[in-house]
Amino acid sequence: MKTILSVLTALAMLGAAIAPAQSKVKAATQQVDRGAKKIGDGKVGEGAADMAKGIGKTVVEGAKFSGENIKEFFSRLFSS
Repeated sequence: MKTILSVLTALAMLGAAIAPAQSKVKAATQQVDRGAKKIGDGKVGEGAADMAKGIGKTVVEGAKFSGENIKEFFSRLFSS
């Protein structure tokens, strides 16, 4: 019973942590979109730079989010 409660608590906390991370990923995704539109408008240099920065930010934020949540989940799961 204690394990089930721990898992449910961890999942609830994971859900609460998703919103801030999603906004960062959304911002990076919008940067990729802006870069792609610039490339479509013929501004290849500017567009490629924006797109590369946005992709990098998306990857970094996704990795941070995943790592923090996995660490927190297992630390709470096994700390009981």
